Amino acid sequence: MEHLTAVLPLLAILLAVGAFAGVLAGLLGVGGGIVLVPAFFYLFSGLGYGADGVMQVCVATSMATIIITSTRSVTAHARKGAVDWQLLRDWAPFVASGALIGVLLVSHLNTHALTVIFGTLVLAIALYMAFGKQSWRLAEGMPGRGFRIWFGPLMGAISVLLGIGGGSISTPMQTLHGIPIHRAVATSAGFGVIMAVPSTVAFLMTPVENAPPYTVGAINLPALIVIGATTAVTAAWGAALAHRLDPKPLKRIFAGFLMLVALNMLRKALF
Repeated sequence: MEHLTAVLPLLAILLAVGAFAGVLAGLLGVGGGIVLVPAFFYLFSGLGYGADGVMQVCVATSMATIIITSTRSVTAHARKGAVDWQLLRDWAPFVASGALIGVLLVSHLNTHALTVIFGTLVLAIALYMAFGKQSWRLAEGMPGRGFRIWFGPLMGAISVLLGIGGGSISTPMQTLHGIPIHRAVATSAGFGVIMAVPSTVAFLMTPVENAPPYTVGAINLPALIVIGATTAVTAAWGAALAHRLDPKPLKRIFAGFLMLVALNMLRKALF
């Protein structure tokens, strides 16, 4: 009974986090991982697993859940004809190779370094979400193969370093090149699958010392199962809402939340 009392609050927290992350993945195209990584970090640290490898577990587990979240999200968007499949095919090999580079980087960085990187890059993403405008353009059409060759691997590597599905990078990248926001959000869900599948396989073969119980490689199975089951439902809800609501005010509120999370993680890492 005492064991059950300890487990139930943990289960409730994971369910709530999973529901929130899934809706965000479908609604805003930012990737549920941007919520999951700090949630896992605070959860595992609070349970006493604050060793050098805990951020590796957070990032890896987040990437594994993105397979479920992004698959559900891209399927829901595809029913509405919003996904640019040709763009995904053109970018897939470059983004997937970058994701594997990201796994290699994560495996060689400790929790302190990963926390600083996460906090810094998420702060930059939050600032763009808060102050960026949909009218901003670099061009009125996606660039060619030369751009894909360098930006695809970069996007994949950074996304894995952050434990996100890439929507926070691929969505603005597309809108800056003239792609409508709803189509960009839908296609970004496909990028999430492309990044998450190879990185998850690699993370399963990347052991972490002093990891939380029931961790295989760098992926914590209880967190994956609970979060995955929850986001499988709520990602589709978020995708449906994306076609009914104006996400702009929601993005600004969420950007403020991300700034607080990023600054707090930087504070914990640096002071």
